[in-house]
Amino acid sequence: MLEVTSQPRSGPVRSDPDPGLSIAEAARRTGVSVHTLRYYERAGLVVTPVRRTAGGRRCYQRLDLQWIVVCTKLRATGMPIKTIRRYAQLVSAGQGNEQERLALLEAHRADVTAKLAEVQENLRLIDHKIDVYRGRLAAGDADQLWAPDRQTGGH
Repeated sequence: MLEVTSQPRSGPVRSDPDPGLSIAEAARRTGVSVHTLRYYERAGLVVTPVRRTAGGRRCYQRLDLQWIVVCTKLRATGMPIKTIRRYAQLVSAGQGNEQERLALLEAHRADVTAKLAEVQENLRLIDHKIDVYRGRLAAGDADQLWAPDRQTGGH
């Protein structure tokens, strides 16, 4: 998981900057489309501006990719774009807003937990129906399962 800290670098300082990845390679590595990468940038979901080459092409760094993965996971759990944008703004602003970031994530966690409980309840119903069908098929009386009477409109 992406955790940005302000620890000093250890080891030799590189004289050649990381050339980064093209947008196509960044898309491949993050599992999102090129269109989605461009959208995330336009929508203000990235925490730092994506570098550009002299020719104007996007040049993604490791931190960019890690942040994109965070965004996609938040999105996959139902976090609205507006909320992801707010979270990105807070992260970009730096120190001093950690309580607000925490509150945002805790609220989202509560939403995800509620959705999971609902899905688990639905799964229990599906499991029950599967058990009924298996039992009736094994007993040889599956024809006793409810089916609407299409001719008379009965049940």
